[in-house]
Amino acid sequence: MTSKLEQLKKFTTVVADTGDIDAITELKPVDATTNPSLLLKAASIPGYAELVKRTLQESKGDLGLACDRFSVAVGGGIIKAIPGRISTEVDARLSFDEAALLGKAHQLIELYEAAGVKRDRVLIKLASTWEGIRAAEKLEREGIQTNLTLLFSFAQAQACADAGVFLISPFVGRIYDWYKKSTGEEYTGADDPGVKSVTRIYNYYKANDYKTVVMGASFRNLNQIEQLAGCDRLTISPELLQKLAQDQGSLEQKLKPGNPSEPRQSLNEAQFRWASNEDAMATEKLAEGIRQFARDQEKLEQLFASKA
Repeated sequence: MTSKLEQLKKFTTVVADTGDIDAITELKPVDATTNPSLLLKAASIPGYAELVKRTLQESKGDLGLACDRFSVAVGGGIIKAIPGRISTEVDARLSFDEAALLGKAHQLIELYEAAGVKRDRVLIKLASTWEGIRAAEKLEREGIQTNLTLLFSFAQAQACADAGVFLISPFVGRIYDWYKKSTGEEYTGADDPGVKSVTRIYNYYKANDYKTVVMGASFRNLNQIEQLAGCDRLTISPELLQKLAQDQGSLEQKLKPGNPSEPRQSLNEAQFRWASNEDAMATEKLAEGIRQFARDQEKLEQLFASKA
């Protein structure tokens, strides 16, 4: 019997949710994704000390630029270890400023191209705010493909699909966390609210012939991953990837095109904002996620400042 990881790879593209090149090299995912939290962790690894020093020198004291250069340098290193793409996140503090998001996305692509990495190997990650979705729509038209993250609601998924974004990252574990805290219940199997959310989005996209890729993210346990086997992509931490690699049990494909779903519905801004307002979980987790990534971005800048 092959491992669950090898079985999963037969019907789902596996993505490593880490900035650790050694872990990526060992586990051999197709794609990889980073965020400010993962970059902060990577910057604290002794093996990255020289890279931190070099990017700081090249940025001449500009801490924001140093963080961008570090992010691109880490992404460029990861690209050498995977056949697919690296997702690189825009500063979460810009999540409600469409023009600023576009400017930062262009800067990241320019840094990648200056480092010899073509834009077709990069996905620009943006928070799934209304402004983030609009910025992504424009970037896609320019040939810069995007990954819409911090996605918790069906309305966010609907708007992303209509905007023609390349990929969305609906968060499973954080939805589970919210409902567990709210209700006091333990959720397992297909009853897990995070699993239900991604399953609904996947079925909606396939039934309505959307091309946007669904990549489940933010997992708390192996059960959540197993329940979403068959999803277009799953981005998984090295710890859970290792557990899948060690598990020799059988794995069943759960998600397949052809399941019943709601009809296509397009949302204007007012409808999007109202639907978001009506979803307490999504509203709280989106705000919390943006704050968390913003704080980690600030900590990364502080780390660079301490090395100056």
